[in-house]
Amino acid sequence: MAFCLSGFRSFPKLWKNNLSLGSGPANSLFCAGHCAFRSQQRWLCLTTVSPQNTNATNLLIAKTRYGRKKDEGNNKQAASDSHLFAAGAAKKRSQMNPSNKDPIPPSQRNSMQLPTKPLTSEEWEKLKEDYKGRANFETWISAQLTHQRSSVNVAKSLLAWAAAKNNGIVSYDLLVKYLYLCIFHEQTSEIIDVYEIMKARYKILEQGGYTLLIRGLILADRWREALLLLEDVKKVMVPSKKNYDDCIRGAFLHQDVNTAWKLYQELLGYNLIPMLETLKAFFDFGKDIKDDQYANKLQDILLYLRNNQCYPGESFAHSIKTWFESIPGEQWKGQFTTIQKSGQCLSCGKMLESIYLTPEEYEFLKENIMRNVIDGGDQYKKTTPKELTRFQNFVKNCAPFDIVIDGLNVAKMFPRARESQFLLDVVTHLANQNLRLLVLGRKHMLTPGSRWKKDEMEKVQRQASCFFADNISKDDPFLLYATLHSGNHCKFITKDLMRDHKACLPDAKTQRLFFKWQQGHQLAIISRFPGSKITFQHVLRYDTVVQTTGDSWHIPYDEDQVERYSYEVPNKWLCLHRKT
Repeated sequence: MAFCLSGFRSFPKLWKNNLSLGSGPANSLFCAGHCAFRSQQRWLCLTTVSPQNTNATNLLIAKTRYGRKKDEGNNKQAASDSHLFAAGAAKKRSQMNPSNKDPIPPSQRNSMQLPTKPLTSEEWEKLKEDYKGRANFETWISAQLTHQRSSVNVAKSLLAWAAAKNNGIVSYDLLVKYLYLCIFHEQTSEIIDVYEIMKARYKILEQGGYTLLIRGLILADRWREALLLLEDVKKVMVPSKKNYDDCIRGAFLHQDVNTAWKLYQELLGYNLIPMLETLKAFFDFGKDIKDDQYANKLQDILLYLRNNQCYPGESFAHSIKTWFESIPGEQWKGQFTTIQKSGQCLSCGKMLESIYLTPEEYEFLKENIMRNVIDGGDQYKKTTPKELTRFQNFVKNCAPFDIVIDGLNVAKMFPRARESQFLLDVVTHLANQNLRLLVLGRKHMLTPGSRWKKDEMEKVQRQASCFFADNISKDDPFLLYATLHSGNHCKFITKDLMRDHKACLPDAKTQRLFFKWQQGHQLAIISRFPGSKITFQHVLRYDTVVQTTGDSWHIPYDEDQVERYSYEVPNKWLCLHRKT
């Protein structure tokens, strides 16, 4: 008998009007999901420094250059991507050093042609006979239809066939995949039908089922029932930020602004980081609205981006610009721009906030680094209390330094160069700038060999203070300690991005201060050819966060085509200023 339903309104009949929990494959699948959900629920309930060579340090930074750069005298040259933490820099480094591994061949896939029109039961049976895969055919074919965003009618004929050979029962898995297609194609009547079936048949769903139903219901007139599902989720776990995003979008879609703001505050109350698409929706809805209270809330969102070092995407940045320029009675003008190395905006001419910490911020960060990385960061270092004490006494007697060098890290930056020779080249270059240097190394570097020449290491020790730790020790804590104890002027050189040390800091505020300090103090050596002059990438002088002066806003944003790693910052800015 062929089941090819002309409309989904008759689909509940496949359950033979028995919508209570009972036996059968669908209920078995539900029980498995229910147990997993219960398991998830249990888990969820679950000072003054010594005189320093600041002028020499500044001179060094002023003399550094990036690759084959153009004339630095040109005032209009922007920072672009010429620093270690610039968006896309890591991607470029990886492209310069491609992996030698052979690409993994794609896995063998079933070559079966997916149907493009609804099939009869006989046709589905024939297709199943031709299927050569190991997975269950119904599971595999429904997954393929979902992946290809196939027609709702094709998926509906699959469900009718599955129900016909299973006493009118359709498994939970097939039903959820059908729901996904209905949502993708915005078939609201079908979404409501599936919702009614699932609501009647299952007393509780797994998180994926709730997420799909919430996402689907916001498209329909019965969108408020998505809020009821959100309440059901909150009884057993914290809803996801995607759940809140869907509900907030539904509220805006149906012109319920108060509910949208209520949900946003609730999301923040759970310490969830809102999706950028969620925040964008508030700006999109606020266009041309003359409402001071609404405007203040949108500016609070911009301050949230600042405080959490979040960066809008290009589309979001356009929404922010459009909103500012649409405010009735105000004369805002927006322009997408870049920032000069000095920190001056090329659009409005204002100077951005300095990257350097205030004295209070510096002392706060220094104390936290000492407590959480040096003293309490045993999971990130290998040393002994005796050696650490020896190093602290060494720094006390020899500091302050202008630059601290991770000797082993720097020596191995360019594999084709001999380690001791390249380290000597770096030290000599910096010593000629009259800078006080500290080189951190390990004892094996003093053992003569093909990679470590005795005379070259002796020259390093004549031009810089040196501390050689035990071979099992890790250099990073020593580097951080020496740099911070030398004062806010001191820079350091290593290609290590310190992500482990940042992660062991106690809270987001301290981590942001660490990253800000790191951007302003970590020097990076540019690729060098034998015999050429050593040059450094410039260090950022301005902070890359959302900032305002009241009559202006500067907002860094991610370009669509630029792949930015989490430890990088955007190169592009949205400048907004009020006309006077």
